Amino acid sequence: MPRVQIDIPSTAPKCTLHIPVRITDVNYGNHVGNDSMVSIIHEARMQFLKKYGFSEMNAGGTALIMSDIAISFKKESFYGDTLEVNIYPVITSKLSFELIYQITAVRNDESILIALAQTTMVCFDYEKRRVAAMTDTLKHLLEQ
Repeated sequence: MPRVQIDIPSTAPKCTLHIPVRITDVNYGNHVGNDSMVSIIHEARMQFLKKYGFSEMNAGGTALIMSDIAISFKKESFYGDTLEVNIYPVITSKLSFELIYQITAVRNDESILIALAQTTMVCFDYEKRRVAAMTDTLKHLLEQ
């Protein structure tokens, strides 16, 4: 089976965040577990939205729901690492966008690529329980 291919856009990241690896993120292999990486990505997404006054329940007038996630692990991450997460938004339709995550750690003055990830976020109306159009407010943030 071919590996997941995630391409980093050639533009500058929209946001750079720093997330420390907690002891609870480490599994029996003494490195960050795959389930914890999903949680770290979720935390990065929440911090990204919060930075612009948004949340997953109100992202410029619409809610968001994740339709898929892909993670390509490159190296191990360990307790004590602080992960630098660069986020790149890419609008894919009138209803959805992708967030691309480039996750690195700095050890011994060297930047180490830990993982690349991608989430597809769909605009969603929780009252009607269906997808919704992206608002101009959200579109403007993602395109800046």
